[in-house]
Amino acid sequence: MVIMARILTPADYGLVGMLTIFIAISQSLIDSGFSQALIRKQDRNEIDNSTVFYFNIGVGIILYLILFFCAPLIARFYQEPILTPLMRVIGLNLLLNSLAVVQRALLTINIDFKTQAKATFIGAIVSGAIGIALAYWGFGVWAIVAQQLSSAAVVTCILWILSKWKPIRAYSWASFRTLFNFGSKLLASGLLDTVYRNLYLIVIGKVFRASDLGYYTRAQQFSDFASSNVTGILQRVSYPVLCTIQDDDARLANVYRRLLRISAFIIFPLMMGLAAVAKPLVLTFLTSKWLFASTLLVPLCFAGMWYPVHSINLNLLQVKGRSDLFLRLEIIKKALGVAIICCTIPLGLLWMCWGLLLSSIIALIINTHYTGKLIHLGFLAQMRDLMATLLLSLAMGAAVYLTIFHLPLHPGLLLAIGIAEGILLYLAAARLMHFSELRELMDIVRRKK
Repeated sequence: MVIMARILTPADYGLVGMLTIFIAISQSLIDSGFSQALIRKQDRNEIDNSTVFYFNIGVGIILYLILFFCAPLIARFYQEPILTPLMRVIGLNLLLNSLAVVQRALLTINIDFKTQAKATFIGAIVSGAIGIALAYWGFGVWAIVAQQLSSAAVVTCILWILSKWKPIRAYSWASFRTLFNFGSKLLASGLLDTVYRNLYLIVIGKVFRASDLGYYTRAQQFSDFASSNVTGILQRVSYPVLCTIQDDDARLANVYRRLLRISAFIIFPLMMGLAAVAKPLVLTFLTSKWLFASTLLVPLCFAGMWYPVHSINLNLLQVKGRSDLFLRLEIIKKALGVAIICCTIPLGLLWMCWGLLLSSIIALIINTHYTGKLIHLGFLAQMRDLMATLLLSLAMGAAVYLTIFHLPLHPGLLLAIGIAEGILLYLAAARLMHFSELRELMDIVRRKK
């Protein structure tokens, strides 16, 4: 990401960003919530697995054909002719990803994240090398497309090689209906969330310049790297485990409180530290042509710090099999979010990013409503658990920002000073104030050794 961004331009990334929502929506339709349904189902069998596999492939082919023939319309909407061939090539990701949905789900059920990590790591190395080479040779936006396609192809191939599961020649409509009954609600919820999260890309791409969309996508990628990726790991690891204790409310509440505290103890300081060093970070890794991305990164960090709390609360509804409530919450949150987008568009791109923070806080209050109903762990109870970590993270971020703001040094040196100061301040304060989360993490590390 860093090397390619130094070679390519914000406009190159903006062009790919214009297509992201169409790929993301299609990917949600391919999965259709079946992954979560398979993970939650305790008596799954080979017919269930193969039914999902063949369904995913069929939907993937149909959606790719739709995108292929609609590519000229998408290009006309954005007034960017190059989007037609870009869409037709990058859409192949759908076919590649559809081949590995079941393998990922089964590995998750078996708590086998080592195999998934191997596939992802090798895919990142190979695709990164391809992307960098093509960017260096002057292929521009096509370097990004090649990097994404090669990543999906390598990961899918490795999952097929390392996974012990292979589909059988069987398809059951009864199995489909059972899984779809649960998964359809998650599909609708996922589509709403996907459309809403990528609505910013459509609006920015249409209202502002392609380069502005490039700034936003780079800032979003830095934010997601520290927040969404870690949150995704916690969610994938915790969901199959929590499904095994779905009927024990007292134990569920205890485990959820621990998950919330530990995830916040990791994510809160990461996001506050990232916001504090945003400017030297962007200048060091992406150069001055991306400087505006550092301004957008600050509100995205404040919004992203709450992602683990959102995901853990929503996980409960899936564990309890209440995908209907999950969908209800998504409809309410997204309606409010769209209203915020409409209000912030005239104010400019930066205010649109601050609007994401407001949306995140409103969503936090909404998401915790049913957690309080189901396991008596509502908004106030969760905030009491997280308040000490939140205040410490804010204090650490403020201290780092004030330190590097007044030092007339090279951005790389400022970045190193800020990171070192943030880590030392946070860990020292957590130890002095006897944070239980620090002890738990240290215990986990010792057990791994």
